[in-house]
Amino acid sequence: MREQLESLVGMMVERGILLEEAMIEFEKKFIRRVLERSNGNQCRAAKVLGIHRNTLSRKISAYHLERAGRR
Repeated sequence: MREQLESLVGMMVERGILLEEAMIEFEKKFIRRVLERSNGNQCRAAKVLGIHRNTLSRKISAYHLERAGRR
């Protein structure tokens, strides 16, 4: 996994992707994946992420992830 991450970071640097943009995209995808695994249960997802449920709720709104994890 470490090699994959190194490769991805290298490609992002070569393409001129800014750190802030990379961090936002990573966070969005990470949150979406955890929400999917917890079937949209924000309390459970927040616990897995190690953040408060209110923080997760704000991030879901900010990133427009309202439907993530709901089937």
